[in-house]
Amino acid sequence: MKQLLALAASALALTAATPALAQDMVVTNAKLVIGDGSDPIEGGVVIVDDGKVVFAGKPAAGQTFSTAVVVDAGGAYVTPGIFATVTTLGLSDVSAVEETNDITARGTPFSAALDASTAINPTSQHILVHKAAGITRAATTMLPSGSIFAGQGAIIDLDGDANPVVQARAFQMISLGENGADRAGGSRSAAHALLRAALREAQALAGKPGIPQTTAIDKADEVLLSRFDAEALVPVVTGKQKLYVDAERMADIRAVLALKQEFPKLDLVLVGATEGWLVAKEIAAAGVPVIANGLIDLPETFEQLGATQSNAGRLAEAGVKVAINAATLQNPRRLQQVAGNLVALTKVPGATGMSWGQAFAAISSVPAEISGMGGKSGVLKPGAAGDVVIWTEDPLEAGAVPTKVFIAGVEQDLTNHQTRLRDRYKDLDESNRPEAYDW
Repeated sequence: MKQLLALAASALALTAATPALAQDMVVTNAKLVIGDGSDPIEGGVVIVDDGKVVFAGKPAAGQTFSTAVVVDAGGAYVTPGIFATVTTLGLSDVSAVEETNDITARGTPFSAALDASTAINPTSQHILVHKAAGITRAATTMLPSGSIFAGQGAIIDLDGDANPVVQARAFQMISLGENGADRAGGSRSAAHALLRAALREAQALAGKPGIPQTTAIDKADEVLLSRFDAEALVPVVTGKQKLYVDAERMADIRAVLALKQEFPKLDLVLVGATEGWLVAKEIAAAGVPVIANGLIDLPETFEQLGATQSNAGRLAEAGVKVAINAATLQNPRRLQQVAGNLVALTKVPGATGMSWGQAFAAISSVPAEISGMGGKSGVLKPGAAGDVVIWTEDPLEAGAVPTKVFIAGVEQDLTNHQTRLRDRYKDLDESNRPEAYDW
């Protein structure tokens, strides 16, 4: 068995070490979704050259294509790849098996300095399964365990090659509200005091990278952080790294917005914001984007008493940049179903949802923009990555699945453990079943 596992590991390593070359291609006859909130374009065309989109739209009359690979979509929906945020993709294989789970770090002395990019497993089945659902890129992060600080999240692609990290240390993730209060000492006041003290210490270190641990700093700025953690927060206080703050209730959201008065360079992003609709105008005025819980209609905690399915729609209506939060879903691959339900809310009297274009943008271009990847992913426009997905039907319908997925112009293999199990047991004829150890 050990020899078998070793051979399998070697095969995976060889596969991951040999990335496929980007191909030039054209997708024609598409019901084309740009991903920027606009309506689908009938008879659209996408042209990808060297892994980048060079054209997406309605072709000129009589236009021909000399590219070697031409894919006729047959009138099917063609969209940019889904951009999932916030996720833990690539950080665990079996979450219940501690040895394979890098989502939390309960015993570490570090917090803000933790770097999720160092633990991403590109061959994780979670990555392969979600790629088959049309997700091509994701913002992935660890979760807070011993502190309000979860550490630094990364932007990854899901193409399964040896280099999944598109941008390391893209954002710092922290938790306030009930979760943060529990980790800071049992009170929201403790969580906010810890956060402010940590940011002040980082300000004291700004412009002084690599200071030895023995160098003293002003006692008034000390906090229970290692120097390594404090230095990790310097990009946050200088506005060079985004600060994602998980906060649910109205009062907590207001407290987060107030941080800008004390630390004006903070590049804030609200995560969760179940009661965000109650302060939507304040969030919009502050120019803070929200990665919002999609369809929570009943409170799961005391900080979600104002829960409504109209939260995301009302935030968007107030002028807030809104993406859908994957962290509240059992599987991020359900993002398009949540977006579809937001469209359905527009037909419910008294509810506020999103148009079809808005809803798709909330799982494609908007999360990409919030993540600092605006114009580079989640959209089919010149210069963007050639992440293209062809669907069986309207991608915001529950039964829709991809028929083809391209990441940076490379067609992806959509097989994974789930598809192999499906194929193995879809009939009772045992003669075609592979051996149990056959990968």
